[in-house]
Amino acid sequence: MNIFLSLFIILIGGILGGFVFEKIRLPKLVWYIILGILIGPSLLNIVDDTLLSISSFLRQIALVIILTRSGLSLDINNLKKIGRSAIMMCFLPACFEIIGILIFAPIFLSISYFEALLLGSVLAAVSPAIVVPRMIKLMDEGYGKEHCVPELIMAGSSFDDIFVIVLFYSFKNLVSTSTVDVWGISQIPISIITGVILGIITGFLMIIFIKYLNFNKIINVIFMLGLSFGMIALENILKPYFSVSSLLGIIVMAFIINIFNKEESREIQKTYNGLWQVFEILLFTLVGIATNVYYAFSKEGLIIIGLVLIALIFRSIGVFICLIATKFTWKEKIFTIISYLPKATVQASIGAIALTEGLACGTLILTAAVVSILITAPLGAILIDNFYKKLLIKDDNISIKLID
Repeated sequence: MNIFLSLFIILIGGILGGFVFEKIRLPKLVWYIILGILIGPSLLNIVDDTLLSISSFLRQIALVIILTRSGLSLDINNLKKIGRSAIMMCFLPACFEIIGILIFAPIFLSISYFEALLLGSVLAAVSPAIVVPRMIKLMDEGYGKEHCVPELIMAGSSFDDIFVIVLFYSFKNLVSTSTVDVWGISQIPISIITGVILGIITGFLMIIFIKYLNFNKIINVIFMLGLSFGMIALENILKPYFSVSSLLGIIVMAFIINIFNKEESREIQKTYNGLWQVFEILLFTLVGIATNVYYAFSKEGLIIIGLVLIALIFRSIGVFICLIATKFTWKEKIFTIISYLPKATVQASIGAIALTEGLACGTLILTAAVVSILITAPLGAILIDNFYKKLLIKDDNISIKLID
């Protein structure tokens, strides 16, 4: 089948079906996955092989766009005002969810503990695609303003993704070698430190480029994309010697630009938002195409559904612990727990990597990623949309206060 015909079906079908899903108040990304399953090898099998062969590269580009948007949207002043809770929300709920998977996945799915860690790292991320637009809407409407509830959720979800992605690549190496390698484990903090350093360097390089060369915003975006791809290439070059988290570097680069040049940051973010509209359709449709629908409805698929629900309970406990001894009301705590349920973006970006690299647990992990999206994305979106007015206080004139 012609690749352009495949892209026509994906983009036009995605836009039209997504419009219908939004009208019935369901996340359009759920339709994208369903569309992928329909046209993929499991059912109609009308997708060109050339598109499938480059799908991993398209997913990685989508991940770069996601992380850049997150970095550009973070406000360091709000993070300071929120305090301890903001820091804990970046990693504690994800850790609890991974622990839940680590306990129950080997029992129910007969996989190794290393594979359970890998599965947990795929499932543990909250979705910026669902959460961030809704939190921006709440901020505009003045809901949760007193205790910066939307800011807490948006910042926590952004860094939560980075934390989980770093863990995913570390656990993937453990699964590949099937051994506990002290050097490999030591690469986790090394990759974080070097990723931050790389992000700071490229961030200031980007600021200098913007300030002194005075190109238009499209050229600035192209240059920023080039730096992002360069960081990924550098990570691959240095991999035999030591680890560098290029993905962490990308979000730090965006964060630096947002701190020192907010005006340009907003302009760049607008263009990235436009790029995401295209890659969102491609990303989730490609995940649907790669999904084995028969495996998803097998006995293992039903077990995965139960496992996802158990993991959500662990995640909710982690969120609650983050909010202990804060000034959040019990309604705000419930809303925060609800807002940390949706999964989509990271699962779509990294869910197929294990299968692409030939790991034995690849099909299981991809299926679990898709199942988690189909369950939690509509659930989280519906709960947020229908309960924020009941659980949060609206006040356009309240000054932001310290939580901790």
